[in-house]
Amino acid sequence: MTAQSRPSDEVFSAFGGGEARPERLNGGRGLTWKAGTVVVRPAGDPDEANWRAGVLERLAHTEEFRTPRPIRAASGRWVVDGWEALEWVPGTADESRLLDVVRVGTAFHQAISALARPAFIDTTDDPWSRADRIVWGEAPMPSDPMLERLAAQFRLVESPSQLIHGDLLGNVLFAEGEPPTIIDWAPYWRPVGLGAAIAAVDAVCWHGAPIELLPVAGRSIAEWEQLLLRALAFRITTLHLVNAWDSSQADRHAPVVDAVLALDR
Repeated sequence: MTAQSRPSDEVFSAFGGGEARPERLNGGRGLTWKAGTVVVRPAGDPDEANWRAGVLERLAHTEEFRTPRPIRAASGRWVVDGWEALEWVPGTADESRLLDVVRVGTAFHQAISALARPAFIDTTDDPWSRADRIVWGEAPMPSDPMLERLAAQFRLVESPSQLIHGDLLGNVLFAEGEPPTIIDWAPYWRPVGLGAAIAAVDAVCWHGAPIELLPVAGRSIAEWEQLLLRALAFRITTLHLVNAWDSSQADRHAPVVDAVLALDR
């Protein structure tokens, strides 16, 4: 069974979820499944999956955040037939809570700040990783007037890079009486404030957050305006790379481009 459909019964059994009836979960591109207290999802690049599981197995949780613990298969492996497993943690994403997401992301980034740069960062090849390299000057940018306007205001960002979560907004789960849970870690090696900047851009572009929140979300983050420029260019570039950029997307992003450019003047 491939990681493009339902996991096989053998996969559920390998991770200890064989006795429960599997159910497909919302999110995760429709490829994430729950069986009892076990969540199974496509592992993607096995090097990245094994590295991430090893980190999350040991990462200390705090009152400010937690993460689902990865589950080893009975064989001791983290990945079985292209699938990985994590413990089920209840909670609901709330994209309207941008400032809370930024706060949780800051705590998570502090907790992982000493991690070394993993080798897969340089070899991951998908639209998101390619877009990331493009907006940081490591590959040519698609021809687009909005991207050209954003890139014209790029300046050198001097904040040091570290591992970050590059897709925070919809991947922080809130549950009453529990620390927020960070899921679906998308690792990038960039200045720490970029994770918050991407979350802010996503909130304004896709979830109805007022443009006025853009400067507020990063008021304590160094080089915030430059990071917003890169974050917005990253999302637009990704849409180009997945062939989803059209006139409706341009109309959606145009006022945000104007606002971000105005902040950096």
